[in-house]
Amino acid sequence: MFEPFTQWGIPETKYMKILNSTILASGEPLLILHGYFGMSDNWKALGNMFAEKFEVHLIDQRNHGRSFHSEEFDYELLVEDLKYYIEAYNLKKVNLLGHSMGGKVAMLFSVTYPELVSKLIVADIAPRYYEPHHEQILAALNAVNFSIHNSRKKVEEVLQLYIQEPGIIQFMLKNVYWKTKGKLDFRFNLHSLTLNNSEVGEALPSFTHFDEPTLFLKGEKSNYITSEDEALIEAHFSNAIIKTVKNAGHWLHAENPTQFYDEVIMFLN
Repeated sequence: MFEPFTQWGIPETKYMKILNSTILASGEPLLILHGYFGMSDNWKALGNMFAEKFEVHLIDQRNHGRSFHSEEFDYELLVEDLKYYIEAYNLKKVNLLGHSMGGKVAMLFSVTYPELVSKLIVADIAPRYYEPHHEQILAALNAVNFSIHNSRKKVEEVLQLYIQEPGIIQFMLKNVYWKTKGKLDFRFNLHSLTLNNSEVGEALPSFTHFDEPTLFLKGEKSNYITSEDEALIEAHFSNAIIKTVKNAGHWLHAENPTQFYDEVIMFLN
């Protein structure tokens, strides 16, 4: 029996599926991993800027964007998904950039497969454990019934009952799409993300390390990376530097894209 092929002619096996991605330009590869509830589309603007100097891979992680859905969801699986992606596209060594959950994946991938990573960039997340803190967002998303809430406006009204921050509401609405004629849905796999929510805060395993150049970018207004995290970062990443992106919170790449771009390019050059 023939294995199914992706749009790029790369075979998917019964056991491993290829992550969906948008590939821009050619040259030295830069792989970008979005955060929780995100997708590769969130990085299009910066991706096009990075594509002036790199072959940019904007990747949808499992249960997000246009990538495959599965019941299982944890960082070990996300790392293996990424390794399979790199092998499928015959990439020898990559620069890896991850934001939030994507940063956790990028960190774990780098300590697991250091031979595949040239430089690592981690955006606004530390290697430590984070208490689950997405319950209100998950409650809002699970309150949406697309049989009743059959317009983007109705979905927005439901989310507003649970979520106060307009920016988060708009971020979630980017995942709403027409699955079939007259039927909306979320692009992410809400069932799996709800079931496995506790996995997202997991710490990088103790005694793991990556010794190649590493850049941690933290938002000036964010508390995801604090001064107390610096010793732990240094323990895992001996060649790390930490920079602050001004006037930005957790979504630092969206809130100050100019400085974010400049810091990444300066580091990669």
